[in-house]
Amino acid sequence: MDTSSKIYVAGHRGLVGSAILKVLKQKGYTNLVTRTHNELDLANQIEVSNFFKIEKPEYVILAAAKVGGIMANNTYRADFIYENLMIQSNVIHQSYLNGVKKLLFLGSTCIYPKNAPQPINEESLLTSPLEYTNEPYAIAKIAGIKMCESYNLQYNTNFISVMPTNLYGPNDNFDLEKSHVLPALIRKIHLAKLLSEHKYDEVLADLEFTSIDETKKYLLQKGVTASSVEIWGTGKPKREFLWSEDMAEACFFIMKNIDFKDTYSPSQKEIINTHINIGSGKDISIKDLAETIKRIIGYKGTFIYNSKKPDGTLKKLTDVSKINSKGWKHKIEIEQGIEKLYNWYTSYK
Repeated sequence: MDTSSKIYVAGHRGLVGSAILKVLKQKGYTNLVTRTHNELDLANQIEVSNFFKIEKPEYVILAAAKVGGIMANNTYRADFIYENLMIQSNVIHQSYLNGVKKLLFLGSTCIYPKNAPQPINEESLLTSPLEYTNEPYAIAKIAGIKMCESYNLQYNTNFISVMPTNLYGPNDNFDLEKSHVLPALIRKIHLAKLLSEHKYDEVLADLEFTSIDETKKYLLQKGVTASSVEIWGTGKPKREFLWSEDMAEACFFIMKNIDFKDTYSPSQKEIINTHINIGSGKDISIKDLAETIKRIIGYKGTFIYNSKKPDGTLKKLTDVSKINSKGWKHKIEIEQGIEKLYNWYTSYK
């Protein structure tokens, strides 16, 4: 893959895809192909087939997916399994049919069993039951891994799967109902701080409301007041987080340096678990995460932990020795990343 190679980045507007696109541009890659959802519905087999026949990309980075936090995953279970299965099936199959030289499929570490040994290495895949709240999404991503492995083994393609840990960064989803925990906490704590400082114009601008009374009522439903912020669960679960641009650098590293044959041992009788974890190898409790965000934002209120809401898996830390052994390691630590994301969010708003 060189700077003139034709590279299709699917999902270029999302957290993952936008970070990858930015890294490619920074490194001098100019022949980049993108499509918005309105321009190309990746769940539509005919549209995807026509796109590949016309564009003929040499390389594909499949970052398009339907994603969300615990509530979204558990509420929209059918949407998560259907849309993700359709997107990846169409893109992977058309990449094979149209002779794509290399494809990178991005999944998630939620593919691993709920009670997998910690830290979780690639060998834990399919060894025991999944976490119920995100099972449909996880099953879709596992299917993507198996598609890549199967096409490689049957058709000699070069399709690689990577499983990033929880990501955060520019272009993150801050929706109060559908976002992941870190951006959701940043926005809730930011709004609570604005309320406590009576900066109602800024609250209205953030939520695009016209009435402060209506806004306060809405935020109360979301557990946000001037004096407190509700957090789902006990705060005890630990999570690993990775700055999205670190993840993008890892993806670029893999596209340049790692092929399918490098993802398993030649002595393996069964070629499985060829995917690669991408993470920091460090975790933090939700309580400590919230306190860190609170300190960075400068909020003086309190947290109310709603133990009636699900915690999800109590600990989920990835073993990143596989990618570290290949020569890549993360750079941005969690506190620096939160500061960067909060500055991005407030500038964006």
